[in-house]
Amino acid sequence: MENYRDFVKTAQEVALESGALLKANYFKMNEIQFKGEINLVTETDLASQSLIHDRLAAAFPDHDFLAEEGLQDLRGAEFRWVFDPLDGTTNFAHKLPVFCVSIGLERRGELICGVVFNPMNGELFSAAAGGGAFLNGAPLRVSSIPDLGKSLVATGFSYDIRETHCNIAQHERVILRAQGVRRCGSAALDLCSVAAGRFDGFWELKLSPWDTAAGAVVVREAGGRITDFLNCPVNIYHPEVCASNGLIHDELLGILTQT
Repeated sequence: MENYRDFVKTAQEVALESGALLKANYFKMNEIQFKGEINLVTETDLASQSLIHDRLAAAFPDHDFLAEEGLQDLRGAEFRWVFDPLDGTTNFAHKLPVFCVSIGLERRGELICGVVFNPMNGELFSAAAGGGAFLNGAPLRVSSIPDLGKSLVATGFSYDIRETHCNIAQHERVILRAQGVRRCGSAALDLCSVAAGRFDGFWELKLSPWDTAAGAVVVREAGGRITDFLNCPVNIYHPEVCASNGLIHDELLGILTQT
């Protein structure tokens, strides 16, 4: 088994530094721009992305980098960092303290490391392939709830929902079957909440690689299951994601794929 400890350690250090930047700017006025009708970007997103890229590129100059705000430093390297400098920008802009830094690492297309940091509550999630998942150093494990009717699950909605109505039908079906459905506004944190046993499942459509790269590793290493809606292994470049404790996975997929 490969030892990815150094990668995780560096990603943790970078996430903590970037998270401090997010927290400091959270209490200030931020210039807000629109990438779409309801899709925001702030000056803090851009500053955080620059910080993360600078730190990781200095530590690993031969690696590739892909991030939300237009960063595509791709040369066909063995390792690729895929990160979101501020997952939950709408929450951040509205002063809702549910957002994070999300940093994932691929090796030849395989997800091997993930670090997610919520600077507002100090929770640092981390995982490496074969090494388990952790929250502030304590081991994580998914829940043991065996059926959807007793489960709390989470979801999200795409930025083009007003045009496509994407996920509304799935949301309606699941909310009638689950104990409860939450929408928190950060896919990375939702995935980590599945890993921590807070949510028993999570699904979303039209996600981007940086939304799921880190959280997918945390879920997998915490004993969870993460696939697309057709039950194929997770592919962060495919926009559908379903994650769970494994026990409710087939039931949840069955509802999501109803026609």
